Amino acid sequence: MNWADFRRAVPDLARTAEERFGAYRHHVLATLRQDGSPRTCGIEVRFLGGQLWLGMMPGSRKALDLRRDPRFTLQANPGEGTGMGGADIRIGGRAYEVEDGAARAAYVEEVEPPQPFHLFRTELTEVVRTCVEDDTYLVTQVWKPGGPLRTLKRA
Repeated sequence: MNWADFRRAVPDLARTAEERFGAYRHHVLATLRQDGSPRTCGIEVRFLGGQLWLGMMPGSRKALDLRRDPRFTLQANPGEGTGMGGADIRIGGRAYEVEDGAARAAYVEEVEPPQPFHLFRTELTEVVRTCVEDDTYLVTQVWKPGGPLRTLKRA
């Protein structure tokens, strides 16, 4: 399931996620090292052509991690202070490298990244939004492909 599919399935959550990722340039990507331990790195992301794209410097450890094991988690920059800026957004999925073709050419034309670079398209397995409602409740929304949006609320 790509970003366009997610946007059709849960448009309000998709819009919130795009706003959170659009509010800051840098976010946090978690990948798996060769020994299975987690690696977190800063990353810039793009929503283009119905896809969530991950672009990386050539030979970066996070790119090598994804080539070996495509699983990732991406967390939106929480912003300044501790107010969560409206929401904490996490996206889980798998990332697959795109080395040529029309999609890569369109990305290069739009973004103009430094060359050379790695480009990964994503397939979503989960999107989670956590926020505070009425200064009282912690609200977590969880979406997975093929299922409804679940909302959990606790005081």
